[in-house]
Amino acid sequence: MSSEIHKSRLLVLSSHFTDLHSESSLMASEKEAALAAVPSDSPTIFDKIINKEIPSKVVYEDDKVLAFRDIAPQAPTHILIIPKSKDGLTGLSKAEERHCEILGHLLYIAKLVAKQEGLEDGFRIVINDGPQGCQSVYHIHVHLLGGRQMNWPPG
Repeated sequence: MSSEIHKSRLLVLSSHFTDLHSESSLMASEKEAALAAVPSDSPTIFDKIINKEIPSKVVYEDDKVLAFRDIAPQAPTHILIIPKSKDGLTGLSKAEERHCEILGHLLYIAKLVAKQEGLEDGFRIVINDGPQGCQSVYHIHVHLLGGRQMNWPPG
């Protein structure tokens, strides 16, 4: 891996560990992280969270998925729901028919976690895909956002 790509990937990784940004700089850093991210099947930060190599605040876990609090929340409730097995599903645009079961399970678990979190008045589900979709980790994941009034259009 070239030094430049390695530095870009470190920037992406570090953007997920800092809590010190203002909202506007956080949005800018997320965009920068997404543009610097390199789509691949290589292990991601989420693989390290699944393997308990990096701590997380888990709110739900079963044999197929893990749900944990985002470290840079964009709403009072911001939870990431990820499949434990990536199976080539780095983003929604890579989905194949064989992924239908896990995609449905991710959404169903989002509903269960929303209820568990007390989001009776509503919530938003987001799946970022690709650089222009602001995807910075190439392991499909669902953002569950709630606890405040959402705006439209979203981005």
